[in-house]
Amino acid sequence: METIQYKKLKFPQHGDSRGHLVVVEGGKDVPFDIKRMFYIYGSDKGVVRGRHANRKSEFVLINVKGTSKVKIDTGKKVEVVSLDRPHEGIYLSRMVWKEMYDFSEDAVLLVLSNEHYDPEEYIRDYEQFLYEVNQKDV
Repeated sequence: METIQYKKLKFPQHGDSRGHLVVVEGGKDVPFDIKRMFYIYGSDKGVVRGRHANRKSEFVLINVKGTSKVKIDTGKKVEVVSLDRPHEGIYLSRMVWKEMYDFSEDAVLLVLSNEHYDPEEYIRDYEQFLYEVNQKDV
C-alpha cells in the first residue's frame, strides 16, 4: 500500500456579516496532533524558504494571508501547489523535499507540525535526500 506523501486539505469555514472564521483541529482537520506551529512573513517574491526534507516531521501549510507556491518533491515526482485561500492547505508527510517561494507582499504562511523542532531530523542536502528516500524503496 502506498503512503500518502502530500494532499490538499480544505478546512471548515464559517462566516457572516462579522467576517470569517476558519477552524483547524489537530487529529481531525489535520492528520496528526499539533506539537509546533510557526509562520513565515515578510519574505520577498524571489526568496525560497524550506529546501529540506524531514525524517520525522509532518507538516500542514496554510497561507492565512496572501499567496505562495510550494514545490513538493517525493524523489520520484515533483509538483507545484499554489496556496491562495486561507481555508485551504497542503499536508506533507515525512521524507518530502519542500521549497516555498513566490510569496506575495502580504503573504503569511502558517505551518503546523507533529514534532517539536529537532535540527538532527532535517535533511538539508538534496543529494542526501535522494539517497535516503531511494534506500527505503530497495
